[in-house]
Amino acid sequence: MSTFHFIAASEAFLCEEEPLEEVLRERVRNYAEQQRPIDFWLVRRPAFLEAAELAPLAQAVPRPAAAVVSSDAKFITFLKLRLEFVARGSFEAPSATIASAQASLG
Repeated sequence: MSTFHFIAASEAFLCEEEPLEEVLRERVRNYAEQQRPIDFWLVRRPAFLEAAELAPLAQAVPRPAAAVVSSDAKFITFLKLRLEFVARGSFEAPSATIASAQASLG
């Protein structure tokens, strides 16, 4: 099992209103320069938000939702500070209630 950290918001907010694509593209470029494996994913309609342990936090996220998930807590903290109006949390996966950090409902 691994710990994953995330920010989540409405899909429209993350994927259309905010410059998230630019931030992620720059991060990919930086990782390539450092020969570091990608440890973050944009997940549209993330299945992990349906887990009972995330219910209180998930209720605050408008649907359809999107999330950026990473094993790097510092990157998620950076995104939370940059984007501000997002929910932030973490979870363990795979687990009995969350099969995959990257699983989508749609």
